[in-house]
Amino acid sequence: MTIEQKSEMLKGKKALIMGVANDKSIAWGIAKELKAHGAEIAYTYLGEPILKRLKPLAEKTNSDILIDCDVSNEESLDKAFAELKNHWGEFDMLVHAIAYSDKEELKGHYVDTSLSNFLNSMHISCFSFTSVMRRAKEMMPEGGSAITLSYYGAQKVMPFYNVMGVAKAALEASVRYLASDLGPTHGIRVNSVSAGPMRTLAGAVIGGARDTFKHNVDTAPLRRAVSLEELGGTAVYLLSDMSGAVTGENHFVDCGFNVVGMKKVGE
Repeated sequence: MTIEQKSEMLKGKKALIMGVANDKSIAWGIAKELKAHGAEIAYTYLGEPILKRLKPLAEKTNSDILIDCDVSNEESLDKAFAELKNHWGEFDMLVHAIAYSDKEELKGHYVDTSLSNFLNSMHISCFSFTSVMRRAKEMMPEGGSAITLSYYGAQKVMPFYNVMGVAKAALEASVRYLASDLGPTHGIRVNSVSAGPMRTLAGAVIGGARDTFKHNVDTAPLRRAVSLEELGGTAVYLLSDMSGAVTGENHFVDCGFNVVGMKKVGE
């Protein structure tokens, strides 16, 4: 069963999606919406377990471009982009939805983060986006757009987010510097999407995820959680020409949670 077509706005455009883990992934919500508006999709994955879950999803977007890629390994990245170039000489859009930290360390306090976990978290969750864009820019000679995923814990302290908050803060700073680097030289726009808490595989790793989710729903002005379709729609906007003058931004999609300092007592 393929994705129902909504428009041909992205017809002829090619998108690389990095980070689909299953059908609850934000990256999958984005892939579906890009396909629904006419884009061609390619995917990267890490390891056979992810590939088994990805294959049936990729079929729904009529994609057979599935490339193994370990973003923490420079040789793997070189190989992945060389393989992508064999399929597509150029592409237009990139989605980076990759992050990692040791879930055991997220249970404690940031002050107790080990050096090894700090470096690994920063490498995979932040630096990998820079590594990816260094290679992607050579395949985007006519300009293009890239997005990565952040979270409110990058700007304010959130329970159990710890070193991931620091990594996401660095990622948001990277977005600004990448936008400044790649705009003048390649015409590439770079933005981040800060999604509200969702019931995803990645989100489940964070301690107290259920309490965080409930607090977000109870506090956000819209009194609900964001949906995959809404995040996908945001990505369509940021990756398409509709946002042609938008770059270096961190765009919140959290039902307004980030604007609330304190919910009225008794509500």
